[in-house]
Amino acid sequence: QVPLVESGGGSVQTGGSLRLSCAASSYTYGSYCLAWFRQAPGKVREGVAAIFIGGGEPYYADAVKGRFTISRDNAKNTLSLQMDSLNPEDSAMYFCAAATYGVPTNWRDEKEFDVWGQGTQVTVSS
Repeated sequence: QVPLVESGGGSVQTGGSLRLSCAASSYTYGSYCLAWFRQAPGKVREGVAAIFIGGGEPYYADAVKGRFTISRDNAKNTLSLQMDSLNPEDSAMYFCAAATYGVPTNWRDEKEFDVWGQGTQVTVSS
């Protein structure tokens, strides 16, 4: 079973919405932390949102706060990212990631995550 598989990317116009999904294996879904990262051409990979297995409020990057919502569906072992009010700066490859070895001290740091999906492309046109 592939650990993480993203889906739901596509092309939308400014102001539109997309919902990304990440299907996880049972092992990776039980990780200490699940997160979404994104990487635009020529830029570093950045953390977008994260949710910890212990519960509590999710974490969001300032650039997406109020527009994106991360959630878990425990019945389906699926992580989702609802993206609203999209703008061209949101265009990037989006990756699902899992931290299986321990609780990340900095969820924005990609080095804290050891399992990655293949990515799904999001393109927002003006």
